Amino acid sequence: MTQTTLTPQPGMRQGRAGLVAAGLVFFDSALGQLATAPNLFPWYESLHKPAFNPPNVVFGPVWTVLYCLMALAFWRILILPRQPGRKLAIGLFIGQLLFAVLWSFAFFAGQSPLLGLVVVIPQWLLVVATLVVFWRFDRLAGLCFVPLSLWVGFAGALNLVIWRLNG
Repeated sequence: MTQTTLTPQPGMRQGRAGLVAAGLVFFDSALGQLATAPNLFPWYESLHKPAFNPPNVVFGPVWTVLYCLMALAFWRILILPRQPGRKLAIGLFIGQLLFAVLWSFAFFAGQSPLLGLVVVIPQWLLVVATLVVFWRFDRLAGLCFVPLSLWVGFAGALNLVIWRLNG
């Protein structure tokens, strides 16, 4: 009887993985902006907000950094050899991206803090799950999701208070 060792299938080539990761993240960001930008003035500006609400100028730079970290993390997962659980990691990443853009449409385009709250809870859970699964494959990829998990948690708390103040 011959014994064969299974060699892992290689991951995506680095250049292609970079294009895929950056492309998905950019597309998600652009879709979110389509929902957000037209509703900042006057709707969002007219809402009652808590004292801990950051100024609007903070959101753009923070999200830019978070999206760059997401792209880096996803790139690192894509270039890994194919192995059990990698598809789950990719699926969680895409799921949390989907919920990020859904939140923009629910909260801003829908002009509904309540609907935003309904979306941000599973969004945060997907972000945390992605962090945990990415960490198992690549510590740096997991670390890239720590700021996002903190920010989405903060955004969820902010969303809750905005809903309560304006409900």
